[in-house]
Amino acid sequence: MTEHIDSGRYDVWARHHEEHGTTELIPAATVVILRDGEDGLEVLMLRRSSKIAFGGMWVFPGGRIDDADTIVDAKGGVDELATAAVAAVREASEEADLTVDPGSLVWFSYWVPPPITPKRFSTFFFATRVASGKAGEVSIDDGEITEHAWMSPTKAIGLRDLGEIELAPPTWMTLNLISDWDSTHAALTGLEEMTPLFYETHMVRTDGGVVAMWLGDAGYEAEDPSIPGARHRLTMRPNSYQLKRLDG
Repeated sequence: MTEHIDSGRYDVWARHHEEHGTTELIPAATVVILRDGEDGLEVLMLRRSSKIAFGGMWVFPGGRIDDADTIVDAKGGVDELATAAVAAVREASEEADLTVDPGSLVWFSYWVPPPITPKRFSTFFFATRVASGKAGEVSIDDGEITEHAWMSPTKAIGLRDLGEIELAPPTWMTLNLISDWDSTHAALTGLEEMTPLFYETHMVRTDGGVVAMWLGDAGYEAEDPSIPGARHRLTMRPNSYQLKRLDG
């Protein structure tokens, strides 16, 4: 069970931040791999080893961008989006032994973690469908990744509410987003039609749970969730996450 682990993890991060200060951002990429299951849309979830960053959490395939992933643009600079796509493809292969077509990737969000996080991965989020015939052929190394499962977005969120799995805010928010669609075609079409979302998280511990806030929330700049006004936040309670956003 992971009851109260969100507040516990936050307290560990807070102590680390007091001792070491804010760490540098690490460029990263994540890929949300989708398939059509018997009961609708499913997403590949991986559980990270407890010995590495975000240990024990369930995540999508992804990790830091390596120098070897770099794509140079026509002006000789780094094409950040293309480079992130290469990294996402590589991570899907390394962590799940799945081949992803770079041309199939849909970029839909970008996340910057709060200063309190010990390792701050600034991450491009992509989505794609699993390659034909490969839906059941996931293979993990049992090292960095210890478990895997195909889950519907609502099931993953429900398991978190039961305290059976732990999800970081970007993972939860992504699952919540794609739960609006019932097929890979609908999800990828919907994500492609969106303007990519940008999240730079501010996080605060309150008596009611840890609160992640984003631009547009009245308490965002001051990092004070009690300030009345507009809401764009995720409150992480032991038995549920509560999302309040700008569109109501």
